Amino acid sequence: MTHLTSGSREITVGELAERSGVAASALRFYEREGLITSRRTTGNQRRYSRETLRRVAFIRTSQRLGIPLATIREVLGLLPDDRTPTREDWARISACWRADLDTRIRTLQRLRDNLTDCIGCGCLSLDRCALSNPYDELASHGPGPRRLIED
Repeated sequence: MTHLTSGSREITVGELAERSGVAASALRFYEREGLITSRRTTGNQRRYSRETLRRVAFIRTSQRLGIPLATIREVLGLLPDDRTPTREDWARISACWRADLDTRIRTLQRLRDNLTDCIGCGCLSLDRCALSNPYDELASHGPGPRRLIED
């Protein structure tokens, strides 16, 4: 296991991969997508700042919450480039999608609460099925399973 010394200001892609638990190929993808940055040595090797570990952790956690990479990139763009982000910086950018996460939580709770009926009914209760939409009656409300996504 690689241990980063406190004097080391930069880490290699291998060290970042090992410390973050993210494959080097994913790190290179994150870089191509503008989520993280590196500098190149004279030998064209990537070097990342130690703060990149926090960014990668933030990216992975955000992905697990279902937040699209484009949205993650936008929010990471709000972090300062001239200094290490503070706790307040991270709190500020995390708040950017609080409303979206609250909506996702409500949707997941509604799905969880209705899932037993849906699986257990065998479609014998179409009059109360959240997925049934005879004759596309809900089309005027927008795309998707409207009964599951509307409040």
